[in-house]
Amino acid sequence: MSAEARTILAVEDNDDDQFLLREAWKKAGLANPLEIVADGERACDYLSGEGPYADRSRYPFPVMLLLDIKLPGKTGLEVLAWIRGQERFKTLPVIMLTASTWPEEVVEAYRLGANSFVIKPSAAQELTDLLSAVRGYWLRFNEFPRS
Repeated sequence: MSAEARTILAVEDNDDDQFLLREAWKKAGLANPLEIVADGERACDYLSGEGPYADRSRYPFPVMLLLDIKLPGKTGLEVLAWIRGQERFKTLPVIMLTASTWPEEVVEAYRLGANSFVIKPSAAQELTDLLSAVRGYWLRFNEFPRS
């Protein structure tokens, strides 16, 4: 299955940002199914295929994770540390997509194994442009590990 046909998981707690992400997704022409969960615990459950996410035909393992830092409960950095501590998830590309501009969080995200750290644009067109770039690099030119 090509990368452009596989699910991408986003972890975003803000309803408005979820809406903007879905709209920009369509405008950027991403063919990948987009699943969104609202907190770190749900992200871990989704990745593990636990609870409501046990049905992998309905909730397939993602080809990539877009992860916010500021989340209720388990933060994005805690989710990232958990992911990189799981052998089965070590190769999952994780793009931190966040409004946080704290230099310490950027350093910590990369230290924990983030593949990229992107400041979430506030303008809808900039978010569409960003997702077009993600589509071009990560989904068209990047080679993913075979699973």
